[in-house]
Amino acid sequence: MEVSGKTHWRAWGVVALVFVALLWLLGDMLLPFVTGAAIAYFLDPAVQRLVRAGAPRVVAVTLLMLVVLGVLVLAIVLIVPAVIAQVVEFTRAAPDLLAQLEDWLRDRFSGIQGLEDQLRASLAAMGETIQDRGGELAQGLMRSVTGLVSALIFLVITPVVAFYLLLDWPRVLSSADDLLPRPYAPVIRDLAGQIDRSIAGFVRGQVTVCLILAAYYATALGLVGLQFGLAIGVIAGLISFIPYIGAIVGGVLAIGVALWQFWGAPGPIVAVAAIFLLGQLLEGNFLVPRIVGQSVRLHPVWLLFAISAFGMLFGFTGMLVAVPLAASVGVLVRFGLERYRDSDLYRGAGAGRDDSE
Repeated sequence: MEVSGKTHWRAWGVVALVFVALLWLLGDMLLPFVTGAAIAYFLDPAVQRLVRAGAPRVVAVTLLMLVVLGVLVLAIVLIVPAVIAQVVEFTRAAPDLLAQLEDWLRDRFSGIQGLEDQLRASLAAMGETIQDRGGELAQGLMRSVTGLVSALIFLVITPVVAFYLLLDWPRVLSSADDLLPRPYAPVIRDLAGQIDRSIAGFVRGQVTVCLILAAYYATALGLVGLQFGLAIGVIAGLISFIPYIGAIVGGVLAIGVALWQFWGAPGPIVAVAAIFLLGQLLEGNFLVPRIVGQSVRLHPVWLLFAISAFGMLFGFTGMLVAVPLAASVGVLVRFGLERYRDSDLYRGAGAGRDDSE
């Protein structure tokens, strides 16, 4: 029986609605499964390399998961508590930092009428906001980290899901391929390959770049002796998936703290500025071209919109699926535009006949 085009669109619409409904109803429950699937997708290329080198797949998956779990445990034990502590300390010190900034600005721009009152009101409000919001954020993080039941479920289920998905990854792909409608299987495979390259290039590549930059900024700022350097470096690195934003936010915070901490000693202040300048050069000229590549077409504005929208609607689980969905939609939109440009609607009815004559 022949299936009409309207039926196709209805079927895909039903699939999309079911996906959104599941995400809406089971968002918190799906988090360890989505995270485990993301870890499996991220690590599959490394498993494939070990298998090609001669290791059995179960051995390759086991060794790789042990390494990843060891790194995560080390990070949770040594890095995460220190970063949270520095964030809390920074939020508590923010009013004092802004008060000193107010004194510095008032001394140098004392001739401007009304500047002192405006500065005092604006900076006091900013300091109170940072302190209040930062305290709420820190408390929220601590509550989420110390939520015993949810944390145990997440820590137990996530690596198990990742392990079994990595172990059965070829079978999962083969089963998915068997479910494709045969007349459209080649087109769907081609689109899936483009989506995979887009997601792999951005997610795997950009996550690696962010981790490298976070380690670089945190280590370099720590060697300079900058207060709150670990927290600022980690934050700057982790938000570097948005071009220039990580360096701008981290640079402004770091240089502001350096001016407060090292005032009168220009050497450390210049060193902090040089760290972020070198980080930008390293990111733009080496890390992104070598690791992410030039084939990823995921506009930063579209990425920000997807993360914001899905994060607001579906929480942290929505943020995890936002990037793959954004990449998938981008590939599908480009495919639709190519089909549209090849259609009579775009070129005009009979354009092909006129061109051939």
